[in-house]
Amino acid sequence: MPITRVAVVGAGTMGSGIAHVFAEHGWEVRLVDVVPGALDRAVATIRGNLDRQIKKGVASAEQRDAALARIRTATDLAAVGESDLVVEAAWESEKTKFRLFAELDRHAPAGSILASNTSSISITALAAQTARPDAVIGMHFMNPVPVMPLVEVIRGHATSDATVARVLDIARRLGKTPVEVGDYPGFVSNRVLMPMINEAIYCLMEGVAPAEAIDTVMKLGMNHPLGPLALADLIGLDVCLSILEVLHRGLGDDKYRPCPLLKRMVTAGQLGRKSGRGFYTYAA
Repeated sequence: MPITRVAVVGAGTMGSGIAHVFAEHGWEVRLVDVVPGALDRAVATIRGNLDRQIKKGVASAEQRDAALARIRTATDLAAVGESDLVVEAAWESEKTKFRLFAELDRHAPAGSILASNTSSISITALAAQTARPDAVIGMHFMNPVPVMPLVEVIRGHATSDATVARVLDIARRLGKTPVEVGDYPGFVSNRVLMPMINEAIYCLMEGVAPAEAIDTVMKLGMNHPLGPLALADLIGLDVCLSILEVLHRGLGDDKYRPCPLLKRMVTAGQLGRKSGRGFYTYAA
């Protein structure tokens, strides 16, 4: 029987995008966050994105209303109790995710899959917090979720073949292109991407070139749609720092050492688009 009920835990940028994609593909979605305001903002964001799809002619008002009707919100993790699949999309923190997976394991039905949208943290370590390590997997969506086609599917040490097969099928049913990768720090996407972003920040710190010039070199010289510093602002500088710290700690190589300028900006609260200021300034 196909999986049709999903719980998305975490109503931030990634969680709202994941809920959006599941809902527009006919899934019953339970969006869970401990902060009611975060849930309200997530639903408003999903509505706004669906409205943009209507303006572009790729969706109808009826499809928007049907997708929104499939999303229910909750502030209690017990709300995952009827879900066939749980996708965790909380803050990129081992402590937070370890606690969540232990709790999700208690609340989720037997036989359901526990997936994490983590961008760097070990799936094997997350699975160790549960009594169902064979059913724990990484399902790393890209930002913005409704637009980007890739899903990195990460197999932990104990993840079963059946779990991998089901998640690959789910991703395809969402219109995504899944790529299976191994459980190493940063997987493939961020192990390759974050050192590039970090090196761009070093170039800025050392006065090699201003931010606009660094980004222009990568856009026009390397055909990147977005420069590394603008991309870091989109991802969130705090998230970039967290991923680099996981890479540095997990792989033990100083090429992953976060740039001091990145650390200083995060400490100062300059986190990129979400704070209004990062390497660039953004209108409220």
